[in-house]
Amino acid sequence: MTTATPLEHVLRRDRWLVAGSLLIICGACWAWIVPMATDMYGSMAGPAAWMMTSTWDRAHVLLLFAMWTAMMTGMMLPTAAPALLIYGMVVRRSDDAADAPLRVHIFAGGYVLVWTAFSAAATIAQRGLAEAGVLSPMMETRGQRVGAAFLVLAGLYQLTPVKRACLRTCQSPAAFIARHWRRGRAGAFRLGLVHGWYCLGCCWALMSLLFVGGVMNLAVIVGLTAFLLVEKLMPLGAQGGRLSGALLVACGCWMALR
Repeated sequence: MTTATPLEHVLRRDRWLVAGSLLIICGACWAWIVPMATDMYGSMAGPAAWMMTSTWDRAHVLLLFAMWTAMMTGMMLPTAAPALLIYGMVVRRSDDAADAPLRVHIFAGGYVLVWTAFSAAATIAQRGLAEAGVLSPMMETRGQRVGAAFLVLAGLYQLTPVKRACLRTCQSPAAFIARHWRRGRAGAFRLGLVHGWYCLGCCWALMSLLFVGGVMNLAVIVGLTAFLLVEKLMPLGAQGGRLSGALLVACGCWMALR
């Protein structure tokens, strides 16, 4: 029986380091979002108390942005785990094996940066919709026609070639890494940005459904997270995307006509 070398021991430990980092980051995001979402539909005297304001100054908007960023990170980073793990495996087998943990974290940082930019856009959209009277104080759409429009938009996007192309990329992390591979830490960051961009192209319309069910509705948040994991990681994800698109359009039309 051969004895593992010191380098092999280090490489095994760095896999646990990367996995542990992902769990800590996602766990921290959910540890903030879950109590806040629970309080949002409760007394609103705890973690969600800051939302009960009639004046959205800079501090409150920054808190809203932080909330969106934490929510997007907690929802989307787990779906990127296969790409991160495969990338780490490839780097460990290259000449830069000792740099693998750092580069995996840089990859993740590029990915999260894309969703942070989306969070900024979502924050601006939410404030605009609220000021226009489209969103209620509970952060959900007022009136059935507005909600129906969001459902139909998300459903139609699920059926587009752009959605299918982005979903295929998300479902094939090994092929994505081979196609977009760049050496070094800068290459890791670029890979994270590109992967995040494809992921955004796959999921942005579904994220708009948070405005329909309630931005802080825990059932909607968990449901979307579960659906995205199935869509991106399971073999039947593409068919599920088309089926979900048809169902969303049907639900939107029913809501509008009702």
